[in-house]
Amino acid sequence: MIKKISVETSEVWGHGAMLLFSLCVSVSYILGAMVANDIEPGAITAARFLIGAIVMGTLLFISKNLKNEAFKKPWRFLILGLSIVIYFVLMFEALKTASSLSLAVVFTLTPFIALFFEYFLKKKVTFRALFAISLGAMGAIWVIFEGNLENLFAFKIGYGELLFFWGCVGHALYAILIPVLNKGENAASQTLGTLSAGFLLLILIFTNDVVETNWLSLSPLVWITIIYLATIATAFTFFLIQFAAKRISASKVMAYTYAVPFWVALGEIIINSSFPNKNIIFGGLIIAFALLLLISDNAKTKI
Repeated sequence: MIKKISVETSEVWGHGAMLLFSLCVSVSYILGAMVANDIEPGAITAARFLIGAIVMGTLLFISKNLKNEAFKKPWRFLILGLSIVIYFVLMFEALKTASSLSLAVVFTLTPFIALFFEYFLKKKVTFRALFAISLGAMGAIWVIFEGNLENLFAFKIGYGELLFFWGCVGHALYAILIPVLNKGENAASQTLGTLSAGFLLLILIFTNDVVETNWLSLSPLVWITIIYLATIATAFTFFLIQFAAKRISASKVMAYTYAVPFWVALGEIIINSSFPNKNIIFGGLIIAFALLLLISDNAKTKI
C-alpha cells in the first residue's frame, strides 16, 4: 500500500512539472516569433544552450550535486542533445515563414508521435491515455481556431509547417529517450549533459551562424529573448521534462503541449486587458479534463 501511494505521488509530481513546463514554453513561442528574423536559428539556439549549461552547472556546483559518475558514457548526451537541437533549430527556422499559430497546430501532433514511438517500442499504452490525448488535441485546436470550422479548413500546410513537423519528431524522440538513456543520474545532471552536448553539436554544425552574428549589435528584445530562452525555456524546462519523463510516460509528457495554446491565448488576454471569450474558456475546459484523465490513468488496460 505504501509503495502504491509513493508511485502515485511521484506521478502527480510528474504531471505538475509538465503543467509548469507548458506555461514556460508558451512564453518562448511569443518571444521567438518576435525575434525570428533578427538572428539565425543556429546562433540563438547555441547561445541559449551555452547560457543554460552555465546556469545549470553553477547550480549543481553550488549544491554539491555535480558528480563525475553522472557523465559516464557521454555518447548518451550527444543523442539527447541532437534530438532536442533538431526541435529548437527547426522551430526558429519555421517561424521565418510560418506563424506561431500555424506551428501551434503542428505541435499538437507531438503527443501522437510520442504515442507511436511508445507503441513501436512495445511500451504500455492505455485506452484512457489515447482518449485523453485525442481529447486534449481537440481542445487545443478549438482554442487555436476559436471554435470556427472555417478557420480550421482554411489552414494550409507550407514549408515552415513541414519543417516544424520534423522538429516535433525530434522533441517526441527526446522525451522517449530520456528514461532509456538515464543511468541513475539526477534530472539536473542529465540536463547539464544534454545542454553541453547540444551546444557542442551546434558549434560544429552552425559555426558560420555563430561566428558571423554581431552579438554586440543585437537589440534589447533579442537579448531578453535569449536570456529567457536560456534560463527558463531551456535550463529550467529541460529539468522539468527530464524530471517528469522519469515518472510518467512520454506520451503523457507530450500531452501537456496541448496546454501551450491555452496559455498563449490567456497571456494575450492579460496583455490586452480583455475578458476571455467563450471559445477559449470551452477549449481550456476540454484540455483540463483531458489532463485530469491522464493524471488518473493507472496504465492497466493496454492497447
